[in-house]
Amino acid sequence: MTVLRTPGGLSVRFRPRALSVGAGAALLAAGLGLVALGSGDYPMGPADVLRTLSGGGTPAEQFIVQELRLPRLVTALLVGAALALAGTVFQSLVRNPLGSPDILGFTQGASTGALVVVVLGGSSLALAGAAVVGGLGTGLVIYALAWRRGVHGYRLILVGIGVSAILTGVNGYLLTRAPLMDAARAVLWLTGSLDGRGWANAGPLLAVTVVLTPLVLVGCAPALRMMELGDDTAGALGVPVRRLRLVLLAAAVLLVSFAAAAAGPVSFVALVAPHVAKRLTRAPGPNLVPSMAVGAALLVGADLLAQRAFAGHQLPVGVVTGVIGGGYLVWLLTMERRAGRL
Repeated sequence: MTVLRTPGGLSVRFRPRALSVGAGAALLAAGLGLVALGSGDYPMGPADVLRTLSGGGTPAEQFIVQELRLPRLVTALLVGAALALAGTVFQSLVRNPLGSPDILGFTQGASTGALVVVVLGGSSLALAGAAVVGGLGTGLVIYALAWRRGVHGYRLILVGIGVSAILTGVNGYLLTRAPLMDAARAVLWLTGSLDGRGWANAGPLLAVTVVLTPLVLVGCAPALRMMELGDDTAGALGVPVRRLRLVLLAAAVLLVSFAAAAAGPVSFVALVAPHVAKRLTRAPGPNLVPSMAVGAALLVGADLLAQRAFAGHQLPVGVVTGVIGGGYLVWLLTMERRAGRL
């Protein structure tokens, strides 16, 4: 731990290794993004991409980069960072390495809201709005069912798993009721996809991320670290545990819901990114900023792989994150079992 003191008397504590990991992951995400902007049916070199981003380039290059590829990249960066931040908050609150929106049912709730719009018929804007409403509604239901003189980690996990199982069945039923073409579109969305994403998809998520990220990082991060010691200890240190847990859960559910509205329920990013960040930083605590940088790099890299892994055929990004995340989950469970924790 390093303490930086300013001339005004303020002191800022930070861990150099965590700072280096966050900066390195952010640079990796930027580098992968530069490659993504320059690759495709109209290839461009890094210098051409940078020139186009700065206002130069031909009209064709400006249209391809700024209107077609850049919105997809920005959406990927925002979705990866938002899911990673939400996953870190969930894992810290429930004090369980498997606590993530995928397992606790919040992404399934967003999917249910979107599928209702698919069955009833509606625009893409209505689908995104329904995904947000579904995610928030699921969060309220899980919180209400898990409440018993407060919300505790294991009870929240068990209730979330149960609600997730119910919603999975509901989603399967809704798919059977949808017209064939709409069902095919819904399956692509449920897999998690960045195809055709524009500024309209990135805008709402950007606004929510800009508002909620400082709230979590500045307003809640120190208390969140104390809460990892247990509710009684945190309360003895002056942390308003119940109020803070409610605020953090609301922020995490909002991030997950808007991320799902932008790109569908992309799986495993919220689970994997916090673990990778913690292993790289080797630091206690939630590691919020490194997790966000790792999540952004992970999703941009997965999207680049999804576009270029098979010539002439693009995969939904959720397929790639599912394969990576599923393999990581199996490895994590194996390590936990060998350590005697399972």
